[in-house]
Amino acid sequence: MSRVLVKELVALGRWSERQICKVLEIPRATQRYLRKQKNEESLIERITYWALEFKRSGYRTILDLLDQQDGITINHKKLLRLWSETGLKLRKKKKIHRRYQGNYIRVRAERKNQIWSYDIVSWKLFRGGKIRILNVIDEYSRECIGVLIKRNISASDVEGLLAKLFIQRGKPEYLRSDNGSEFTAKVLMNWIAGLGVKNLFIEPGSPWQNPFVESFNGKMREESLNINICGTLMEAEYVVKQWVKVYNTIRPHSSLGGRPPAPESLLATSWMGKANLCFSLN
Repeated sequence: MSRVLVKELVALGRWSERQICKVLEIPRATQRYLRKQKNEESLIERITYWALEFKRSGYRTILDLLDQQDGITINHKKLLRLWSETGLKLRKKKKIHRRYQGNYIRVRAERKNQIWSYDIVSWKLFRGGKIRILNVIDEYSRECIGVLIKRNISASDVEGLLAKLFIQRGKPEYLRSDNGSEFTAKVLMNWIAGLGVKNLFIEPGSPWQNPFVESFNGKMREESLNINICGTLMEAEYVVKQWVKVYNTIRPHSSLGGRPPAPESLLATSWMGKANLCFSLN
């Protein structure tokens, strides 16, 4: 308002700008200040790009991606403003679980390759029928170290995947799972015990006692299974394994300080390029 008043008085031609500012006690610098135009188009473009790549992720995940992948460091409040202005804000309802611990004693991982947890997810195909996805997680690093996708998964399939992972990564001290028939079969339990690995079974009906793999399964369902349609087992296997690679090497993890579980696994191979990385998922 003061700038307009000064301009009108100067236009009368009776006083100079210096005299007017002195009488009105207005700093002359305010009359020459030019507002800097913010160029946010390129920033909005990168935000939209990552939002399309990670459709079910929030603005904090995009903030980490901008920092790690694009080298763009901005304030989270600014990102939240742009996030809301572009209509990318998601509304997510949180489920409330009853958590009864009972006599269960949870063993926490203190180092990598100490505790693995595994569980099975079901996915309905577009052409009918269901497939089952066996995921194996390292609880310390949060990395998905193995995934098996089949129409049906038996105890022998679980043993085959574990055997391959034992050869590649060595044996863990503990294996955590629920009480599904695939995990409690006597043949599998005897084989695991013979290798010196201990089983940690959670209480029936208590999935929160196996939180790491349950969290991973929820992210897989929300970010991949619920937004993709596959008609065959081969298509489903490709979609799932591509998402697992992105999860391990690119997707930021909040409990790891915003970095992915295994960024070193990417090496020089682009995540949008070839399907074979340095870690094996069969």
